[in-house]
Amino acid sequence: MASNAVREVVVMGGGSAGWLAAAILAADHPADGPQGLRVTLVESPDVPIIGVGEGTWPTMRDTLRRIGVSESDFFRQCDASFKQGSRFNRWVTGAADDVYFHPFVLPQGYGEANLAERWQQAHSNIPFADLASFQPHLCVHGKAPKQASTPEFASVANYGYHLDAGKFAVFLRQHCVEKLGVRHVLDHIVAVNAASNGDIASLQGAAQGTLQADLFIDCTGLQSRLLGQHYEVPFVPQKHVLFNDSALAVQIPYPAEDSPIASQTSSTAQRSGWIWDIGLPTRRGIGHVYSSAHSSDEEAERALRQYIVDTGGPADIPQPRKLAFNPGYREQFWHRNCVAIGLSAGFIEPLEASALAMVELSANMLSEDMPATRGTMDLAARRFNDAFRYRWERVIDFLKLHYVLSMRSDSPYWIDNRETIPASLRDMLALWRHRQPSRYDLGRVDEVFPSASWQYILYGMGFRSEPGGGIRRRDNDQAADNYFREAASLTHRMLAALPSNRELIDHIRRHGLPTI
Repeated sequence: MASNAVREVVVMGGGSAGWLAAAILAADHPADGPQGLRVTLVESPDVPIIGVGEGTWPTMRDTLRRIGVSESDFFRQCDASFKQGSRFNRWVTGAADDVYFHPFVLPQGYGEANLAERWQQAHSNIPFADLASFQPHLCVHGKAPKQASTPEFASVANYGYHLDAGKFAVFLRQHCVEKLGVRHVLDHIVAVNAASNGDIASLQGAAQGTLQADLFIDCTGLQSRLLGQHYEVPFVPQKHVLFNDSALAVQIPYPAEDSPIASQTSSTAQRSGWIWDIGLPTRRGIGHVYSSAHSSDEEAERALRQYIVDTGGPADIPQPRKLAFNPGYREQFWHRNCVAIGLSAGFIEPLEASALAMVELSANMLSEDMPATRGTMDLAARRFNDAFRYRWERVIDFLKLHYVLSMRSDSPYWIDNRETIPASLRDMLALWRHRQPSRYDLGRVDEVFPSASWQYILYGMGFRSEPGGGIRRRDNDQAADNYFREAASLTHRMLAALPSNRELIDHIRRHGLPTI
C-alpha cells in the first residue's frame, strides 16, 4: 500500500469548488498521458449549490485559460461581467461621501518610489487609490478593462469577473466531461469505507456502488463530509475576530435592458455588517452580511430593502434567502488521503471575494505538488497544511483590517470590532505606523493579498504612517510625483479609448473576442 502510485482521484461534491478542482487536475494531469490521473466527480443529484460567491480575482483568468475554455463562451454561458476591484462606501465615517477603492491594478510605479509618503506629504486631499492608479476612475465611469480588439484573457487594465455561480458550475461540468475526460457520477454517498491503515478506501453510493480512489477531494461545502465528519478534523472558529455569521441574499432586475453594469463590487457598510452589490449583465446580486450577535434578521432585512430602494431598485423584491455560516477553518486541510477544498476547508466571510481564490490556490498547489505515490503523500500534506494555515491567517488579518481602522461609533458592532485585533495584525500596524507596507512584510510565494492591496485598504481607511521610516531616497518626491502624473495621463487616455462595461459585454455575446 505504501508504494502504490496515485492514479485515481475522486472529487466528492460539485459546485464551483468541485468542478474547478476537477478541471485543474484533469487539465494538468491528462488521464491518457504518462502518470496521468483519472478524475471522477461524484455529486448528489438533488443537493442545492449555495452559489453566493459571485466575485473572482484576476487569478481566475489564468485558471480559465489553463483549463482550456473560451473566455467568450464563459461570458455567454455564465452571465459574466468584468470586475476591476472593490468600492467601499461608508466604512470610515459612515458619511455619504465616505468612499474609497481597492483596484486590481498596482499603483503606478509601485516598488520604485515611496508613493504613500509623498501622497501624505503633498496630496492627501485626494484619495490614495485615485491618485496612484487609473483604475478607480474607470470604475466610476463604468468602463470595461479592455477593448473589443483585445484578445481573450488579455487586458488593458487588470480584471477578474462577476458571474452566476450556478451557471458557472454547469459550464465547468460540461467542459470537464466533454473536453477533459472527467467522469461524472450522480449518486448519494451513504458511507465512507476506511482502509486498514486509516485511509479512505472508497465511497459507497446508494445507486452505483463503490467509488475507489487513491486520493479523495472533499468539496462537500459546509458539511465537510470527509474531512470534518469522517475524519473529525477539528474546526478552528474565528467568530471572536470576525463577527459576521449571517447573510440575506436577493437578485434584483435592472430598471432597463441597457442599464449600466458596475465595473466593481460595491461594499456598503451598515450598522451591524455590510451590503454587497454585484452587477451581472441581466441582474444585480445584492446581499447583507451581518453579525447575528449585533442585529436581528428583521433589522438586517429592513436595511437591505432600504439599500435597494436607495440605489434605484424596486421596493417590491422577492423574499431574501437566509444563509448562516460559522466563520473559521479546519485545523488541517489534508489528512491522510483526503484534501478539503472550498467551504469544506473553511469560510470567513464574503468581503474581498477570497472564497473562489482560495479554491484556485488549493487546487493549484495540490496539482503542482501531487504525490506520485502514497509513500510521499504525508510529506505533501504537511507542506499543504503549512501553506494554507498561513493563508487563512492572512485572509483573517486582511479582512479584519477593514474593520479595525473604521472610525464609526454609531453601533456596538463597529466599537467591538476595534477591540478584537489579532496579534499578527497588531504587530503589522505597529510597523506601518513608521513606514509603508512592503513585500518583505508578506514574503511567501502566491501571497493571498499582496502588499499593494494592504496599502490600498490602509490608506483608503485613513491610516497614516509617520515620516522617516523605510527607504529615504533624495529623489523620492520627484519620482513619486512623476508616477502620479503617469497615472493621471493613463486615466485620461483610457477613459477616451475604452468602451463601457455593457458595450463590451454585449459585443462579446454577439461576436466574441479575438483569440491569440
